[in-house]
Amino acid sequence: MDKFILTALKPAIYQPLHDPLISEKGLEVIVKRLDLLHPDVQGNKFYKLHYNLEAAKKSGLSQVLTFGGAYSNHIHATALAASANGLKAIGVIRGELVTPLNPTLEDARNQGMELYPMSREEYRQKDSATILKSLKDKFGEFYLIPEGGTNALAIKGTQEILEDKDLTMDFVTCPIGTGGTFAGLLASARFKQKLIGFSSLKGDFIISEVDQLLRKYGTQPNCAYEIQTAYHFGGYAKQKPTLISFIQEIKTKANLPLEPVYTGKMVFGLFDLIQKDYFPRGSKILVLHTGGLQGIRGYEQRLGIKF
Repeated sequence: MDKFILTALKPAIYQPLHDPLISEKGLEVIVKRLDLLHPDVQGNKFYKLHYNLEAAKKSGLSQVLTFGGAYSNHIHATALAASANGLKAIGVIRGELVTPLNPTLEDARNQGMELYPMSREEYRQKDSATILKSLKDKFGEFYLIPEGGTNALAIKGTQEILEDKDLTMDFVTCPIGTGGTFAGLLASARFKQKLIGFSSLKGDFIISEVDQLLRKYGTQPNCAYEIQTAYHFGGYAKQKPTLISFIQEIKTKANLPLEPVYTGKMVFGLFDLIQKDYFPRGSKILVLHTGGLQGIRGYEQRLGIKF
């Protein structure tokens, strides 16, 4: 692919995580800072969009359309990546557009994304033929990227997250939203590894959704895996004072910025599992920081706190 893919990607940065608890349990924990790979399109979003944007350009279409909430990392990343590749972007936003726009949507609009609000009732039917036809009638032909970016090409991209050096680690952890990144990692990890996903959504349904995702795209897991569902803090985009305090503490003590939707919940859950002796002594744990830090601005604006 052209400049978005080839010239902007930086070498991976690995940050050891030091903490008395980690030392006490005899573990090695290393954070792979995917959030630092690209200046604008952070973390797993880079990998999810890589082949989708390539396909959009090869199709000859001049615009992409996707879906997301008002604080969506996917909306933000798609706007910037499309702009960098000379494509128009249309963002169908769940609910009303509140003005002034929050930082996420302001960035998206500044990059040329056309923001189109859709009622929550219609949004629930966004994948239906009726809704998609109405969108094509309004905007013309477009390359469709699903909400969260998860499709076959996204899974192909996320299979490239793990490099050779990562395959020596005993455990790999990542947050789970739509499950696309988790599916890609399952296809690329080694059989001796164990992949642990931390769901940001309330409920155990995510387990069956990941299974359906694997079947739909013919993805065969290469390794053992487990999905942790106890660290959602109330559900998607929900948070509690305990989580906020934890994120602030990690930023101060370890110089590791986290956000409350995905990475904060994952690292909180990781520390809880370490405390409960989930990991055998001597284990090497790779923590994937999947980005999403742009969303912190909106949370700070809404909650009146500093992360």
